[in-house]
Amino acid sequence: MKTKQFIVGLTLSALMGGGVAVGSYKLLENDSPQGVETQQQYPTVRYTSDMRSSDVIVPEGLNFIKAAQVTTPAVVHVMTEYSARTAQRSNTPMDPFLREFFGDGFGERVPRGPQMGSGSGVIIASNGYIVTNNHVIDRADKIEVTLDDKRKFEATLVGTDPTTDLALLKINADKLPVIRYGNSDDLQVGEWVLAVGNPMNLTSTVTAGIVSAKGRNINILRTTQNRDLSIESFIQTDAAVNPGNSGGALVNLNGDLVGINTAIASQTGSFAGYSFAVPSAIVSKVVDDLLKYGEVQRALLGARIQEIDAALAKEKNLSTLNGVYLAEVEEGGAKEAGLRNGDVITAINDVKVARSSQLLEQVARYRPGDKVKVEYLRDGKSRTANVTLKNLNNSTEISKRSTANSVTFDGATFEAVSKQEMNKLGIDGGAKIANVAKSKFRDTGMKDGFIITRIDKYAVNVPSDVERHLKNFETGIVYIEGVYPDGLKAYYPIGKR
Repeated sequence: MKTKQFIVGLTLSALMGGGVAVGSYKLLENDSPQGVETQQQYPTVRYTSDMRSSDVIVPEGLNFIKAAQVTTPAVVHVMTEYSARTAQRSNTPMDPFLREFFGDGFGERVPRGPQMGSGSGVIIASNGYIVTNNHVIDRADKIEVTLDDKRKFEATLVGTDPTTDLALLKINADKLPVIRYGNSDDLQVGEWVLAVGNPMNLTSTVTAGIVSAKGRNINILRTTQNRDLSIESFIQTDAAVNPGNSGGALVNLNGDLVGINTAIASQTGSFAGYSFAVPSAIVSKVVDDLLKYGEVQRALLGARIQEIDAALAKEKNLSTLNGVYLAEVEEGGAKEAGLRNGDVITAINDVKVARSSQLLEQVARYRPGDKVKVEYLRDGKSRTANVTLKNLNNSTEISKRSTANSVTFDGATFEAVSKQEMNKLGIDGGAKIANVAKSKFRDTGMKDGFIITRIDKYAVNVPSDVERHLKNFETGIVYIEGVYPDGLKAYYPIGKR
């Protein structure tokens, strides 16, 4: 039987033909972190999303010392804890491969003790903001961060973006060492880079390699939930990355952050020569969105795109292989700007795009309502158009997660669900009920802590939705759907008179 090959993002992700990838994320049994002592301390550098590199001069000849000294104190060890119920309930795309990688005992449907996970993170603000991979903290009950100086903090989840596999954490600490953003656009194939993280539970590990390629799409993030919204335009390097490196820093020789290490390609589960990192250009935009709006603002052209290969070029009589083919222009900015089916996009805001991954990366840097200059070919002739980007609802509105904390209705109190709890339970919102015994909900059998996610056919995203939806029903039975904090789903009927 031929050996199966698959690509797995740091916890083992989607099956692919032709190659195997195992992510730099490690599930542990009962391993304890092994601290590595370091004596150096460095002044805080300013966090900025302007993507400016530092002015550190690389010493004559090849030297990794300065970059390692600057970055190691700002890379943290992220430890996660999962309850047995959470582990059994998880339906992420990595699960089918976890049993094969970790043995037949993994994922068995019998009660077990808490499961542990290990990854890395990067401090990008001196007041405690840390960026890591979404798959490192996905549905975790508890997130603990260990700094390079061995201090430990429990982290709260600020927000996640599964489409780029990024997450933002916050710890209660100040005056922390940080890594400043570098410009991933300036990276050149062949340039030296360092990977800093905690592979195999070995903290503060630095490895070196070169940029092997840019704009790689390895189809590791495409899931049913993400549909075609995933952004994969990875920096490929040959810096050694292993399970536990997920969420760690990829830096240039100045010590500037140029990427977040996310995946490896391997047939064995350990490093075999190829690793992949999310570019800092995307990291910066995602972090800024999570801080400003509570969720990532996705801008779309409004077209279904297709990679151009020799076969497509021959079939469609295209004059170039470098560009992105518009298979179908839908309702949205591209159609309004005059683009048509069969056009070939060659540049976005003067940045050349030869592949679909490069086009998606460029568009992902903008928000709904932003205008971009699109260069394209039609019948072999070059044209330009100014396209206003839209969101999934084909509007230019910026969405912002509600900050309403609680409301009282029919004697019960409904509170907002934390981002960490939403991520753990795999829900997009909800309203957590309290004081059930003193309310009109007491006869339903509902218990305190139940999170209402749907009332009849209407979604409940924030506490105020409960009152709004229930007031729409005058008579009859209404079914309330939701989930308890331990993952148990439940349905309750409530009568309306």
